[in-house]
This record gives sequence, C-alpha cells and structure tokens, in this order.
Amino acid sequence: MLNVYAAEWCPHCRNTVAWLKEHGVEFQYHNIDEIDAEGGELIRKIIDVNGGDDWVVPTLEFNGQWRPGKVFDAEELERDLKSLGIL
Repeated sequence: MLNVYAAEWCPHCRNTVAWLKEHGVEFQYHNIDEIDAEGGELIRKIIDVNGGDDWVVPTLEFNGQWRPGKVFDAEELERDLKSLGIL
C-alpha cells in the first residue's frame, strides 16, 4: 500500500492526493501535523528521506521505497510511481 505523508494546508499535497484518486491509486493518507506532534522514528525517517534538515510533504513510501517531498508535477509523479512499481 502506498503511504502518503502530507498536510491539509499543503497545495502540493492536495494536488497529489487528487491525482492519485483520479487515477485509481489506492493509498493511506497520514497527516504529518498529527505525526509530528507524536514525534518518533517515523518523523526521523521522513526527515532523513528529505535531506536531513526537516520534513517535506508530500513524502511517499511504498514497500520500503521512499519518494521525497516535491512540488506537484503530474508527469514527474506518474514517472516516479512507475519506478516504484505502483503504476
């Protein structure tokens, strides 16, 4: 299952989620603000995936493979999902 670590206030997250829904990609949505409040290893991993300074959204994870947070670009998202084996 694709995990999407995102935030409601993030336009790139909203666009990514909308794209996934439009293309029938199943995913689990995780609100980074709620995770950040709890802290823990998951936040550390998301920070590491994004260069080690801070978390960036939307960060995606599928079967242990991570895609760091990026500005929404439909073509790039599709290409990345294909490389992860999701599409």
